[in-house]
Amino acid sequence: MSNLGDFTDFDPDDDSGDSTTESRTDAGADVSDADTTGVDGTGGRGSPELDAAEQSFDRLDVEPTTADRGIGALSVSQGLCVAEDERDTALRAFVTTGNRDSVRLGKYLLVPYPDAETLFCRITGLEYAQEFQADDATEIHARRAMRRTEFPERDYKFVAALDPVAVLYDDGGELKRRMTDRVPKPGATVTEATDADEIKTGLKIPGDGVFLGHLSVGGEKVRTAADPPTIDYRVKDDYSEGDPLVFRHTLVAGGTGSGKTHASKNVLRQYLAEERTYEMGDGRTARPAVVQFDPQDEYAQMHDDNGELDSEFARRLEREGVAYGGHNDTLAFVPQVGDASYPGEGHRAERVRFTVPFSMVRRWPWLVAGAALNDNQYNALTLLLDRYFRQNPSGTYRGFQSFLDDPALREELNESGHVHEATFDAVKRKTRTKAANDVFDGDARPITELVHQLVRPGGLTVVPTYHVSNSRAAEMVVLAVSSLLIDEKLSNDPEYDRIDETPVILGMDEAHNFLADADSVQARNVIGKFTEAAKQGRKERLGLFLITQDPQDIAESVFKQINTKLVLNLGDEDAIKSVNIPPNLESKVPYMEKGQMVVYSPDNSEPVELIGLSNCLTRHGR
Repeated sequence: MSNLGDFTDFDPDDDSGDSTTESRTDAGADVSDADTTGVDGTGGRGSPELDAAEQSFDRLDVEPTTADRGIGALSVSQGLCVAEDERDTALRAFVTTGNRDSVRLGKYLLVPYPDAETLFCRITGLEYAQEFQADDATEIHARRAMRRTEFPERDYKFVAALDPVAVLYDDGGELKRRMTDRVPKPGATVTEATDADEIKTGLKIPGDGVFLGHLSVGGEKVRTAADPPTIDYRVKDDYSEGDPLVFRHTLVAGGTGSGKTHASKNVLRQYLAEERTYEMGDGRTARPAVVQFDPQDEYAQMHDDNGELDSEFARRLEREGVAYGGHNDTLAFVPQVGDASYPGEGHRAERVRFTVPFSMVRRWPWLVAGAALNDNQYNALTLLLDRYFRQNPSGTYRGFQSFLDDPALREELNESGHVHEATFDAVKRKTRTKAANDVFDGDARPITELVHQLVRPGGLTVVPTYHVSNSRAAEMVVLAVSSLLIDEKLSNDPEYDRIDETPVILGMDEAHNFLADADSVQARNVIGKFTEAAKQGRKERLGLFLITQDPQDIAESVFKQINTKLVLNLGDEDAIKSVNIPPNLESKVPYMEKGQMVVYSPDNSEPVELIGLSNCLTRHGR
């Protein structure tokens, strides 16, 4: 008699045919492998009696007479429920054998109702379940699986969990969407969404607007039967449902090598298209001016064509209404900082040199502070500047330093109780820096005299700071120019009509270097200014376009005003958490390839995954 040792001593490499253990194992595990015997124990599969019996029956055609529709059907075995609380919603579809390899998390599906309405949903989970009750955690099953060359799909259920996104319905010939408010019928056929109109309506993607990329799932573009087969994603850019989203601000976040500069150039190129205009408060329409701060000397390349764009790719862009090619109206506004020279070897854009006049400090005192000032010191600085400019309306930085060198002034302010001598000394020390000396009053034209060139309807102005080695000096330049633009936009009595009358998109690469939260007076003033700009942007036609690899460092008061977020690959967990995108997309961010992105823009569409264009629409790279 055999015992348990017969199974444990089984040798899978033993080819002998007389193994009692093997014959018993095979017979006990799978009756299909055993010989068929007659009732009397003598008739085998090849007996004449059985052969004759088999020939007496007609064979039936069991193949279906019509083709299957869809990928499967709704299952009610584990419940079928649509609820206000998404945690109570239970929608599951059984996927047939032939469709299982093509099903992916995130794919969009359609489930019909008995009337003409359709449920648009997304796959959120995939699961194999047992078809028959059996314990497959055994030595026998494991060794059989190790010998098998094909997986027996029919032995298992394959179930997809679905998240209802919207109900699609026809309204006078126009396809519309509403929130999910009804449950589909058990057994309803589930099909893959392949119609561009259905997918765009289901995801609330606008038909027109600024092109960002193509809809994708799991890194693969969603395909349709249309021409082109891809689905373009666009950001609303008209006034049909409120203000254009460009004036509700944009964030592009991505780590090094993620393609964020490539993506940013492609988006900015769309705002520079000839047909792009915006309505102003007085009823006029005007093309926007883009002013881009550039720490790596990359954006002035937008002046030049990309020589790698072939004619076929260009025709596809034209069919999809995507603006491409170098933008001729591009100027490189080069700050004159000390003796730093700007090479500008990567582009052919015209250069305009400028300097920051010290007179701007009268409006923004914190520009001159080279180190953190406390509140008391900042108040002293404003008092000293006010006195200096009243005596010297066209004052210079060197003139201000000479003004502070006057011992009689120090003594007078101390005795009058306006500025303590220790505070006076701190202000004098913290404003006397190499950065300030290099930035203010250079030998180029002041930026205040170049506003008409700085802001041009339909023009791109790039302010490079790559050649400025002193980070504090670069920061002073960026904050001086951006403050000029923001204050003029928000002012009720602007000094420069050109800025007031032109829509402005203010682009800032490495935005975390300028908009980080800090306790200093200077930082609070800068953050306050940009927060106010973000809040008033819609009304004043001012849009912030922030680019960063450290979104967690941007001040929360500015961050929460941003409506559209383009999130490329980020490896830092804190950075990923900070962008505040839905968890199902958040988990994909660390694994995205170059050019893949998540777009989270609640006022534009459902959160989606995109693939940007493989080619830059202008010159990019050295």
